[in-house]
Amino acid sequence: MTAEQLQALLPIIMMASTSVIVMLVVAFIPRHSVISSVTVLGFILTFASLSWTGEVGQGLQVTPLIVVDRFALFYSALLLLASLVITLLSFNYFTKGSGSENQVEPGEFYILLTTATLGAMVLVSSNHFASLFVGMELLGISLYVLVAYLSHYRQGRQGSLEAGLKYLVLSGVASAILLFGIALLYAEFGVLGFGQLGALWSNIGALNGIYAMAGLGLLLAGICFKLSLIPFHMWTPDVYEGAPVMATAYIATISKGAVFVLFLRFFMVSGAFMQEMANNLLILIAIASMLGGNLLALMQSNVSRILAYSSIAHMGYLLVVLLVANTGNVPVSTISESVGFYLVAYIITTLGAFGVMAVRSNMLDTRDTDQVADYKGLFWHSPWLASVLTGMLLSLAGMPLTAGFIAKFYIITMGVEGLKWLLVSTLIIGSAIGLYYYIRIIIVMFMRHDEEPITGKRDRAVSTIDGLVLAALAGVLIWLGVYPGPMIGVIQAAFPG
Repeated sequence: MTAEQLQALLPIIMMASTSVIVMLVVAFIPRHSVISSVTVLGFILTFASLSWTGEVGQGLQVTPLIVVDRFALFYSALLLLASLVITLLSFNYFTKGSGSENQVEPGEFYILLTTATLGAMVLVSSNHFASLFVGMELLGISLYVLVAYLSHYRQGRQGSLEAGLKYLVLSGVASAILLFGIALLYAEFGVLGFGQLGALWSNIGALNGIYAMAGLGLLLAGICFKLSLIPFHMWTPDVYEGAPVMATAYIATISKGAVFVLFLRFFMVSGAFMQEMANNLLILIAIASMLGGNLLALMQSNVSRILAYSSIAHMGYLLVVLLVANTGNVPVSTISESVGFYLVAYIITTLGAFGVMAVRSNMLDTRDTDQVADYKGLFWHSPWLASVLTGMLLSLAGMPLTAGFIAKFYIITMGVEGLKWLLVSTLIIGSAIGLYYYIRIIIVMFMRHDEEPITGKRDRAVSTIDGLVLAALAGVLIWLGVYPGPMIGVIQAAFPG
């Protein structure tokens, strides 16, 4: 391996080193403040290394498994920033458990955050089925433990352990299906690289082989499970509700974002899903996810479950962009730009919503503060938190002056240019349904409630770290909604031509 290739791999090496260093710190200096600080420093240094990597990493095939290009560098930066936000918001969430007989020293939590982020970075740089599977499993195994992390401390409720076991079993089955699909594709074509597969597929011109058709179907099923698209979504609400709130935030943003970026790269490089059979299947999944996710959210009284079904709908919205790519009416750079901006907006808003929940929750309680009733009258005793959560919910609904509006406008524009009228109509109907349950939470927050909150305690003062993080998220949310030009420019530079 050359020095140039090592330099291109520097962010992945830095993230792996951070995981090892955090592990050693947990073993020898098991103090929460030290562990958290080292984790934050590791994320910052890894993020800084991206600029140096960018000098050599413009489409460099480092190994047959990994490609370092602008696409990978942009999404690695986005995932690292999201991981940094989750780490900062997690500090006070776990600090609330200190001083009790069940005092928590959550060193393992930070180890798992770094290993999961390492898996996510491998995913966005993958150009081969082997690295795809390694990255997905490194991410998934970390998440299994993160979801069940508080089962030992929350003695009054076993929801965290149940959620972890459910995610472990179902995700294991999905990984097996994914791996079997990869095996069938290899049996048909004899290659594992995305580009090699795309070249062979273009020569064949259609899905004629039984192995190819079955393999592609199984591969799609495995990816749809990771993205919790209907009908592979059944695990999502239970896991979102049972997991610690910051673990849920990680699954909803970084995990889904990394898998979708991988799906986008495979989609564009291999051209596999441009076949008529696969295209029609994706259309059905997108419509079901956009409508089903929003309709199921209407029946929920738990904010985590509402956001779970909301994430299903948002992944369905993103599928519209991929389906537009099949028409050939829209340039590839425009497709990548739309996906990039939508993921930026979605990650910011979702992190902000779960961040407010984390600030109001105590990890030693039997549950997080996640019932809609828990937010009754929030504006009257914590107007700052209510305002931030209101902004995030309005952005998820796609209201003007928020990043979500620009992101959804991108998707609708892509659908119109691609003449996907059925998908555009479904997206608009789904968005209208979604507006109802977002507004319902906002109305509850602004209702007069002079008595003690439903949770039985007043909100604690927002810590300096949490306040700064939430202020930054809210500021970026409004900035992207009012003046999105600079961010669009960054995304266009990441996806030239």
